Amino acid sequence: MASRKILYVCQEIMPYLPETELSALSRHLAQAMQEHGNEIRTFMPRYGCVNERRNQLHEVIRLSGMNLIIDDNDHQLIIKVASIPSARIQIYFIDNDDYFARKAALTDAEGEEFADNDERAIFFARGVLETVKKLNWTPSIVHCMGWMSAVMPIYLKKVFNDDPLFRDVKVVVSLCDDRFTKPLDAAFKNRIANEGVVDEKLEELTLPSYENLYRFVIDYADGIIVSSAAADPALVEYARQSGKPMLEYQDPASPECFDNYDSFYENL
Repeated sequence: MASRKILYVCQEIMPYLPETELSALSRHLAQAMQEHGNEIRTFMPRYGCVNERRNQLHEVIRLSGMNLIIDDNDHQLIIKVASIPSARIQIYFIDNDDYFARKAALTDAEGEEFADNDERAIFFARGVLETVKKLNWTPSIVHCMGWMSAVMPIYLKKVFNDDPLFRDVKVVVSLCDDRFTKPLDAAFKNRIANEGVVDEKLEELTLPSYENLYRFVIDYADGIIVSSAAADPALVEYARQSGKPMLEYQDPASPECFDNYDSFYENL
């Protein structure tokens, strides 16, 4: 099979966050696709609970320093990088003191989701795309894993679609067991619109619940992968009804799992 350039945009990756179904899949999938001969780049947020010293993160000065504007406020983009030696893969981290300094990932000590998670998702997506532009690296596949990456498809289709680096990219969205319990901030739709997105589908985000968000995301995807047996059944059915290329759930313990992922990318 021909080598592809695959950009993984991940909500969480093991070992930087505790092992979950999603963090383990993100780590092992990136490794497997590299071993299949693909060229990969992998990104995740640098949550404050990621231990920089133990994981040997360091800032990439040449990629850092840009300011991203969200709600008329400037937020500095900081890029850090670390390696997983056992997997021989490198992970890029999107960092910012306003959004990611707190010592938690998506919820506070009481389990309440952070009120600005929608802004953090926007910053993460914008940060990844701006960094890829600085790297001057042209992905053929962008695979979004976890709802924190869910803004990426609309950016690629509506904001960065004329950029030569992203013009021909295929967007893959994973359906995972990563539901948030209460809707995102009601201003989420307006924040997306302020990014330059003009589309009547934005009305679907008037109430930005998990299900509404993913219905919206599926509409912009080129392919969908069911990455968890516990993925939302209504969204899995919505994806099936869309008629888009779809890979049903693959057990990561199965010898064919990552071969099937690679074949899915190939067929896109």
